[in-house]
Amino acid sequence: MVTDSNFHTHTTYCDGKSTPEEVVLSAIEKGFRAIGFSGHSGPGFCTYKIRDLSAYKNEINALKKKYKNEIEIYLGVEEEALSYLNREEFDYIIGASHYVEKNGEYYPVDSNIEKFNKCIEVFGGDYLKFSEAYFERYLTYLKIRKPDIIAHFDLVTKFDEKNSIALGKDPKYREIAMKYLKGAVNVGSVFEMNTGAISRGYRKTPYPSMELLYELKRSDSKIMINSDSHHRDTIAESFELCEDILKDIGFQFIYTIKKGEFVKVPLK
Repeated sequence: MVTDSNFHTHTTYCDGKSTPEEVVLSAIEKGFRAIGFSGHSGPGFCTYKIRDLSAYKNEINALKKKYKNEIEIYLGVEEEALSYLNREEFDYIIGASHYVEKNGEYYPVDSNIEKFNKCIEVFGGDYLKFSEAYFERYLTYLKIRKPDIIAHFDLVTKFDEKNSIALGKDPKYREIAMKYLKGAVNVGSVFEMNTGAISRGYRKTPYPSMELLYELKRSDSKIMINSDSHHRDTIAESFELCEDILKDIGFQFIYTIKKGEFVKVPLK
């Protein structure tokens, strides 16, 4: 396995189940070269955002020093499209969108199936209008902020394998997703292949979909593998699967962060 790092990691500072140090120790045990933390930002109504941003930054920076001879540690953040932070305070920014807006109200798209279906309901049951609204807001954010990493681009398909509404099966949804993916490609950020929904039992496949991955290859986009881990045991979730998929598609490199810089690593 080529992938020896994970830069999408949540801890007890937001909605994760393990402390930062537990994650670091797990990464060292697994032979990781680097681990990056990416606590959630969010607006006031977000229940899973970092509860104490100052303490979060202080602890990650302290762990950098404590384990500097064993592993590279990075202080990142998963920036919600609704809540901008001072990116100079972080080593990298992951850009994400977990909400859709309708008439001034915000609805979470990935909390659970019931809340996802509520999103469809507020768009009059039209999941294509919902999808268009979601991606339009997300792309607007990406163009403004140009994050270092683009998170789980097609997050709205999280429940496709367990829900009666399966967006990915509709060609019209796929056209919408492809249109906005092409717009996101022009931002120039690194896309992540994200296995978080696999570790939490929602899916058997990672984000983005195969169709979108093929487009990322055609457009010569940068891609990295992240686990969106919420527990120390899942920091390397399904990395071999992701590498195999990328090689089958034709990717020859993945991206990682080494000594503070994004670099490409051959997929051998």
